[in-house]
Amino acid sequence: MLEFFGRFHPVFVHLPIGILLLACICILLSCWAKFNSLKPAIHLMLLFGALSAIVSCLTGYFLANNGDYDGKLVSNHQWMGISVAIIASVLWAVYQKVKANWALGTIATVLIVLISITGHMGGSLTHGADYLTAPLKSGATKGGAAIPPIPNVQEAFVYQQAIQPLLKNRCYSCHGSEKQKGKLRLDEEQYILKGGEDGAAVVKGRADESELIKRILLPLSNEDHMAPKEKPQLTANEIALLKWWIDNGADFKKKFKDLPQTEAMKPILTALQKGENAGGENKVSDIPAEEVSRADDKVLKKINDLGITVIPVAQNTNYLSANFINATSMGKDVLELIKSIQKQLLWLKLENSQVTDKTLATIKNCKNLTRLSLNYTAVTDAGISQLKDLEELQSLSLVGTKVSLNGINQLKKLKKLKFLYLYQTAVNQKDLAEIKKLLPKVNLDTGNYTVPKLPQDTMVIKAP
Repeated sequence: MLEFFGRFHPVFVHLPIGILLLACICILLSCWAKFNSLKPAIHLMLLFGALSAIVSCLTGYFLANNGDYDGKLVSNHQWMGISVAIIASVLWAVYQKVKANWALGTIATVLIVLISITGHMGGSLTHGADYLTAPLKSGATKGGAAIPPIPNVQEAFVYQQAIQPLLKNRCYSCHGSEKQKGKLRLDEEQYILKGGEDGAAVVKGRADESELIKRILLPLSNEDHMAPKEKPQLTANEIALLKWWIDNGADFKKKFKDLPQTEAMKPILTALQKGENAGGENKVSDIPAEEVSRADDKVLKKINDLGITVIPVAQNTNYLSANFINATSMGKDVLELIKSIQKQLLWLKLENSQVTDKTLATIKNCKNLTRLSLNYTAVTDAGISQLKDLEELQSLSLVGTKVSLNGINQLKKLKKLKFLYLYQTAVNQKDLAEIKKLLPKVNLDTGNYTVPKLPQDTMVIKAP
């Protein structure tokens, strides 16, 4: 209950600011004879101002104790607020007794200075330490690019020159050194990995399971959406960059050139380098322009309770991404749940050893599916035949499966297929030439890459 009353601090705190400033101005004006008519009202203004300052101190104390604020700034703000309440009370008590205008004017001037400093500290706690000077900085625009141009992006450090500026401009006001909403700090490596009261914010290598990404992708109307709807939102490019960094291990020391760069990431990195729309919207080609109805929240909860991660593919859309890597079961009940969201399902990771050809029979009606990953599953050529009518499918990953040339032959009707991943499958080198003729517009990825050693690489020499 104390924390509940503390939430009223922003409501009450404006009363002493307005009333006491007006009272102090009237005291200074009443030094001149022509403003003597103001004096009868000053005593009442000081009384209301002092009382509202005391209430503001109490609610501010309750709010500060909820754990969302930390550091020296909140302590200084607290004591400055207490000083305002004390000086206002003193001024009210002595106003009728002290007739010297210079004495009352001096106290009123001190009170104006205290109110100004306290208000500035409160603004810093709410909006960040640089909220006052941010508009004066070069290139700073509301809702503009959060990441400054990076001239040589491949040689730049991913975290220091891209991720950190992004977090600073979009997240620090709520999750920085002065304020930690949900006990989450994102201003230093140790705090990012520690997470907040809801657990780990970043799961290395698994962006879809990271609470940070889940919150960003929630609908704007959801109260848990990050950033709050009244603040500048992350753009599609910025979200894609953040997900890419997390999916590749959320490393704090690597350069861009050290991380694998997909075709989808290349235009984003080019934009960063040129400084052209670096933070702008990047229209994702595999998200349909035509929206679908919202999935049933009860169904989504049941799916998540089974260890299946289901999140929106982007902000303000009802299309979903589902990841079955941690699914505890792939029984009939799970397959029925998949059918319940088949219209909304756009990206699907069925990377689970329990997935079989029978599972694929369930997803054949997911007509909007654009990305499908079946890595290390038990699917065979027989199951691949269930995919031949997924006309919107653009990316299919079959890594670690028993699928052969016969199974790939059944994909020739998929006109929108762009990427096919065949590492560790039953497809051999001779079959590749046949597949290229069958699917000439598809980018085939057979893995087994060789990374050349560079002179600056660390070498470990072991004795024979």
